[in-house]
Order: sequence, then C-alpha cells, then structure tokens
Amino acid sequence: MFSNFLYFLIALVIYTASELFDKTARVDPNSIYYSLISLAVFALVCHTWFKKLAQGKHSYVGLDHSINGAISKLSLTALMLFAVNIYLFRLPFFFTDIRLFSLIPTLGAVLFLGLFLVYLVIIWNAAYGVQKRYFPGELTKKNFIFSNISFSLPALLPWFCLSLFADMVQFFPYAPVKNYFNTTAGEIVYIISFLTMVSIFGPVLIKKLWGCTSLEPGESRARIESTCQRAGLKYADILKWELFGGSMVTAGVMGLVGKFRYLLVTPALIAALDADEIDAVILHEIGHVQRYHMLFYLLFFAGFIGCNFVFFEPMMLLLYIAGPVYQGFSFLGIDKGDVYPALICLSLITCFVVYFRFVFGFFMRNFERQADIHLYDFQRDAAPLVSTFYKIAALSRQSIDKPNWHHFGIGERIRFLEQCREHPGLISLHHRRVKKMMFGYFLLVLALFYTGYSLSYGRAKDTFGNYVAKQILFQQLAVEPENSDLYVYVGDYHYNDKAYGKAVAAYENVIRIDSKNIHALNNLAWLLATCPDEQFRDGVKALELASKAVLIKREAFVLDTYAEALSLNNRNDEAVEAAKDALLLAEDKLSYYREQVVRFEKSGPL
Repeated sequence: MFSNFLYFLIALVIYTASELFDKTARVDPNSIYYSLISLAVFALVCHTWFKKLAQGKHSYVGLDHSINGAISKLSLTALMLFAVNIYLFRLPFFFTDIRLFSLIPTLGAVLFLGLFLVYLVIIWNAAYGVQKRYFPGELTKKNFIFSNISFSLPALLPWFCLSLFADMVQFFPYAPVKNYFNTTAGEIVYIISFLTMVSIFGPVLIKKLWGCTSLEPGESRARIESTCQRAGLKYADILKWELFGGSMVTAGVMGLVGKFRYLLVTPALIAALDADEIDAVILHEIGHVQRYHMLFYLLFFAGFIGCNFVFFEPMMLLLYIAGPVYQGFSFLGIDKGDVYPALICLSLITCFVVYFRFVFGFFMRNFERQADIHLYDFQRDAAPLVSTFYKIAALSRQSIDKPNWHHFGIGERIRFLEQCREHPGLISLHHRRVKKMMFGYFLLVLALFYTGYSLSYGRAKDTFGNYVAKQILFQQLAVEPENSDLYVYVGDYHYNDKAYGKAVAAYENVIRIDSKNIHALNNLAWLLATCPDEQFRDGVKALELASKAVLIKREAFVLDTYAEALSLNNRNDEAVEAAKDALLLAEDKLSYYREQVVRFEKSGPL
C-alpha cells in the first residue's frame, strides 16, 4: 500500500513537468480517442492478467508473490500510460482555454491525478478477485478499492494545500502581502507554515478521510488506555480503523501534538490478538512517538522540498548544457526542445524515487526496528510482539520471509527481537546507530541545501552562471560557427573572467570578419582604454576603434567608451564633451553618466 504513495507523487511530478513542454505545438483532436482506446486496452490487460493468475495452480506464497509482482508492473505501466497522455497525447492542452483552470492551476492537476487514479482503480478492480484470498473475513470490492484510494490520498495533502495557497495568492486584496508571498522569502515562509500546519492538524482531516470512529468502550479500549497511561503517552482518541473493511491486522499512530494525536486499531487486530499482544502492538506505536519518528518524517519531507527548491534551477541549467545527450537524440531526429523537458522530468522522478524509495525506505525500516525494541523499555520479554508477527503472517497467508521496502520482513523482525533478548546490548546499540544515522542525514541535507543555495542565490551564483553561460555559448558556436555576434559574447565572457588576452583575440577575430560590428569595436576599445591590467592598455588603438564605433552608431554606451579613449590620450576637453553627449542620449543609468562627466572634468582617465 505504501507504494501507492510513491505512484501518486510520481504522477504529480509527471503532470507538473508538462509545463516545461512547448505549449504552441499543435494538438491532435483525436488524442482524446487515443487516450480512451489505451485505457480500454489497459483494462483488458489487467483483467486477463489477474484472471490467469486466479485460474493457475500456485501455493499461497507463490500466488502472493505473483499478485504483488503483477500490481507493481501494472502500476508502473499506468505511470507510463499517464505520461503518454500528458506528453504525447497532450491532454492538458485541451483545458488551457478554460478560465477556471488557468486561474487555479491546482484544479487541473487534481483533474489529471484523477485520471491516474482511474488507472489504479482498474488495477485494483481486476486484482480484487484473487487478492481477497489474503484478507481474513469478508471484504467487498467496494471496501477494497475505497481503502486503497483513501489510504493513498493523504500523500498528496501537503502538496494540495501548498499549491492551492499559491494559486490563491493572486486574489489577495492587499498588494504588499500578495507581493511578499511572490518573493523567494515569502515562498519559504508559507512552505514552512503549511508543513507545520499539516503536520499538526492533518490527522484530524485524515481521520475523516479514512472514516475512523472512536473505539467503543470495553475491555480492549480500557487495556489500550492503561498501556498509554503507563507509557506516558498523550493522545486525543483511540480510533477504530476500518481499513479494508477492518480485516487487516494492523495498528497505527498519527499526530505530532498530543491534542491532535490518534491511535488507530483495526477490528481484526482486536479480534485476533490477546491482551498481552495488544499491549505489545500499542507499545510499538508509542515507540514511534517517543522516538520522534513522526517529527523526523516531517523534517525528511522538508529536507526534500528545501533541496529541490534550491537545486531546481541549477539542475535545469546543467541539463540544458548536457551536449552529448542532445547529440545522441539528434541522430534520431528528436529536437533539443523536446528532449530537454523530458530530461528534467526524468531527473525529477529519479531524484524522487531514490530519495523516498531507497533513502527514506532505509530510515523507515530502521525506525520500525527501533519501535519494535521500544517494547523492552517497559517489559523484559518481547514474546507477545513475536507471537503477533506470527499471527499476522498466518492470517495474511504470507511468508515471514517476504521482503518489504519500508519495513524489515516479518522474519527479520522476529529474529532481531530474539537476538535482543539474548544480547540486550543490541538494543542500545541500535538506538545509537539510529541517532548517528539521523545526525549524518541532517549534516548531509544542510550541506546540500547550502550548496544549492549558494548556486542559486549566494556566493557561487555568479561563478556557476558564468560557467553555464560559457557552455551555452560554445555549444551555440558549434552550431553557428559563422555567427560573428557569438564571438563578441565569447570576448565578453573572457573579459568578465579576467582572461583579457583571450578577450582581445575574440574581439579582433570578429572585427576581421565584420569590420563594422559595433559591439566588437566598442568592447575592444573599452578593454584597451580601461583594462585593470595595464599591460593590455593601448590608448592609440582604443581611440582608433572608438572613433570608428562613434561614426557607425552614436549612442550613449559608445560615446562613453569614446570619452574613455579620449581621456586616456590626454584629450580631456573632448572627453568631457563626449561624456556630456552620452548623458544627453542616455535613457537609463543616468547617475552613472553624470558621474562620468564629473570624473572627466576633475581628473581624466581611470
């Protein structure tokens, strides 16, 4: 079920990246029909696949493996078909003229996430007939599908709140507030604020979304309340969790703040476990709270959002200059304009999957193990939790050695509990290991955030920008080697990089090709007249070039260079007149040109 979280979030990335594609390209009116045909074919494939599984002869373990494998493969296929609908059939562009979607883009995203949900519902509908064998008791198809949907949707809750608020900013009546939230600082403030609000108040909404109700008074509730009191846990309520019709043997906890914290237990768990086993499960959930796992999950999401925020633009620039990649696609006749947004989308998805599936999954597994051994803080024996694991495996008809990306397998968890009973030192060792992991994670995220911030907004921004500009410039030169204006930009780049010799050579090459190139004449004259490295100064040549430039185009920036060349040649009266003419023609930077007049009147050359 946790995999559905990832699928929905990847679908969100796919849809969001569609904004990067060319919106002016023609849209085939038949695309909607192609989309419907692909949907029908997908439904047929799903139905056939699971029907074949149901008719085959498998052991329970083998069938469970085949079902999960089929769901994973079909879910990935659904993502690919969703991408085809977005990028190839270009369905979002059928809605660009609808004013409501242009005013509130979040609604368009919700609509197309609904399309992806349709693909998943088709999978779940086809899988129900065979997968219901692994749920104890009766489970209707309606409950099966609804539970899958309701369990997955909270993953989109932070995005929905943030995105909707960003859309609503434009309607704020008070301009200073609206302008503030459109700045980088404003975006950071509302992202942090909403993450905090969702983490605190989100459980109230999730409770309603999952249809949870307060667990009725009785022996089970009294036992859970007693365990929470013994452990010192504050909570708002103990809820009955009707997940998959209440047939799953599981429990959960949600909420950072005691006033909005809820313990969740399914009816199947209460029916299947004895009193000691229920205590063990509740102590496990309390372990998540008292070991601050939920706070870490919030920070983990914040870390991803923060790093994505500061690295997105540098990543886009680096992908844009990935020349060899585009050369490979050019052989296939695919234009860079089509490859570039696809690369961004794939990079975002890759980062997302690696971060959540592997890095986050690694921490989740170790947190689950830490919650398991939290039991030893309250009792010497973990036998009730071990017996619970065996019951879960038996009731779900699954092998205890079945792997799990966000938990250790049941068998691994049992063996570790038994090892801790025999060697109690392993308990404190694992707690120290988790602390070191978290400390290392925070250091790494801070280092990454600092690096990304420096590249996007800080000290490294200019250096990085110059590097990217250089790569773009020289790549463009390879495409247009006869474009003399590009060599002017090469000279400008070298000048800004203080490689004055290379700058002079670049400008001179342009003048040889195009003797009337105003920018090359002006920029070389400026370099020869004002270069900080005096070995490159040449007053005679600077004046010669500046004089030619003035004859071609009498503009403020050209006259300014001409004034510098005159001043360098001790023709100060003429330099003052040229500077005054520049001031008269200037349309901007007036204060600069005024200062130039005053400087030439006082002292002359730099």
